[in-house]
Amino acid sequence: MRTQTIRIAHLFPELLNLYADQGNLAVLTARARARGIEVKVVPIKLREPIDYRQVDLIMLGGGSDREQRVVSEALASYAPDLRHAIEDGFPFLAVCGGYQLLGHSYELTSGELLPGLQALDLVTKAGTSRLIGNIAIELPATLKLARSTVVGFENHIGRTEHAHQALGRVLAGHGNNGVDHAEGIFLKRVIGTYIHGPLLPKNPHLADLLLSYALAYRGDERTLEPLDDTMEWLAHDQMLARLNVARKERLEEGE
Repeated sequence: MRTQTIRIAHLFPELLNLYADQGNLAVLTARARARGIEVKVVPIKLREPIDYRQVDLIMLGGGSDREQRVVSEALASYAPDLRHAIEDGFPFLAVCGGYQLLGHSYELTSGELLPGLQALDLVTKAGTSRLIGNIAIELPATLKLARSTVVGFENHIGRTEHAHQALGRVLAGHGNNGVDHAEGIFLKRVIGTYIHGPLLPKNPHLADLLLSYALAYRGDERTLEPLDDTMEWLAHDQMLARLNVARKERLEEGE
């Protein structure tokens, strides 16, 4: 059955809205509607329940330590259902602070430990300086997308470590911790990343991957028809050039 509407749950937008999450929502909405698919964004405020039967994709943004502390204190009631949803393959985009909150904990510079959702086996500790600037990463070879690069901006003091597959290998920038050359996390249909500003306008292939995940979760396995992404790829390639990173396109079968 072809899905007519994609429903996106935007978690705690009144608190975790620091890194242009509305831009990500605007991109997903525009790209879906260009293909005749409506998008309904469902804001979920802190302590409101989530009905997973009524949504197809979850977005969790970032915030300052103050906002993350408030959210952390209320996460216990969400944790069991969110962990089950992720294990079941529910599509999830978590950016910066939202990415950190998917893990076991986030240790602040003060030593205070903020508990996370414990949905993913990752931990974050605050460093002594911020990791900030433009970034480019190379996606895993298993993702056969139009391009193998993702570009954007990062600005975080947290150092994240995990043993899962990374979203990508850092070509320029810092990534999870500035040491292991890994950025983000890619597990089942979960994408967690420090790339924001927002993430999706310069990375239309990643936006379409999320839309495909949302459709597939409802049993709609259609292939999304291509759009005219001339402007998006110009912006993407300009960032690669600024970072002195070579353009990387997907190799076709047999090459």
